[in-house]
Amino acid sequence: MKIRDDDKIAPNLRALTIIEVLAKAGKPLTPTEINEHLQLPKPTIHRLCTTLLQQGFLTRDVDVKRLRPARRLRLISAGIMTSSRIHIARHAILRDVSEAIGETCNLSVPEENGMVYVDRVETHWPMRFQLPVGSSVPFHCTASGKLFLSTLEDVQLDKLLSTLKLEQFARNTIENVDDLKRELEATRKRGFSRDNEEFIDNLIAVSVPIIDQNQALFAALAFHAPKQRITLEQAEEHVVTLRNAADKLAAILFGEPD
Repeated sequence: MKIRDDDKIAPNLRALTIIEVLAKAGKPLTPTEINEHLQLPKPTIHRLCTTLLQQGFLTRDVDVKRLRPARRLRLISAGIMTSSRIHIARHAILRDVSEAIGETCNLSVPEENGMVYVDRVETHWPMRFQLPVGSSVPFHCTASGKLFLSTLEDVQLDKLLSTLKLEQFARNTIENVDDLKRELEATRKRGFSRDNEEFIDNLIAVSVPIIDQNQALFAALAFHAPKQRITLEQAEEHVVTLRNAADKLAAILFGEPD
């Protein structure tokens, strides 16, 4: 991957090119690895990375020598998703999914403490569970949250689980780390995640990943419904519909050049 097309990167663009390298790599990198693509003076790359760390755009990975995007940068990414053209097309896809399934459809992204809803389309049914845009839900007991956890490498997963309180929210909440790991392994094999009354009693959900240009999870597409209206087994029959929509969303977000 070559970032530089000229002999010199303008000083006011250097921080952006560091972020670009990390985004395209799709994994944490050291300043030296970043600089393999930029070829800046060694003191310059370390100074810029330190500034991005201090300002909250980057954070250190499990391997403290490596850097990855931090919350401030992820908020920018989520904000870009709400730009007019992208938002209209994205919302139209969510609406089509909601109407095809007949239930509430939502889009969420991982944050430090859980999954955050960035868009949703409500069902027309009068009985529904409302979790508005901006709501944050736990990782360990939601379909989207467990989907995100299932994509983490073992070291990353163990570190995150060591900080999570597996609080009981509903009758089927998984409160044991070993049980949760078994569920995440099953999720990996299925290729989709499910919530069997684990977050809210009488609520079930199914979620599929939206994959970015690095073949990593960028966001989760899901629908939820009361079990009085649809069983978990019936919900899983809509996975193909969700996956088709996830592919369309990925094409909008990553497949079209500006």
